[in-house]
Amino acid sequence: MSQITPAGTPTLSSYILRSVAVADDVLERRPRVTTRARRIGVVVTALPVLFLLVDALVKVLGVAAATEAAAQLGWSEPLLLPLGVLELMCLALYLVPQTAVLGAILWTGYLGGAVATHVRIGNPMLSHALFPVYVGALLWLGLWLRDARLRALLPFTTRR
Repeated sequence: MSQITPAGTPTLSSYILRSVAVADDVLERRPRVTTRARRIGVVVTALPVLFLLVDALVKVLGVAAATEAAAQLGWSEPLLLPLGVLELMCLALYLVPQTAVLGAILWTGYLGGAVATHVRIGNPMLSHALFPVYVGALLWLGLWLRDARLRALLPFTTRR
């Protein structure tokens, strides 16, 4: 029951009670993550995380192969260290459960730039230009399998 003031506007307490009821409803419908889904999510997550960790470390350490690859993509050597540090920061955010969605969003932006770089220089579409899309899809799939909050936000299945 909503309390109405003489002017006809709801009171603060009615807003609070309505908000609590909505929050309870959302929490009640939150999908549960099974142990099996969580384990599959960890495996799916491990693949892109290991790739991105190695990619960041070779940039930070200034490995010759990273410098050569960056030059082929049109990136200068002084940019490798900041890019590697940025990758490590995104990776750290992605690996902490409380900030994993933010990390995935940042990775999506970063990997979108990688797609643009490959398209700009004319690399093959399926093997090079879309590779960052594959990595991003694995990041999001792994997170979706592990995180009930993300499943509630993006429910790909219907409850019966």
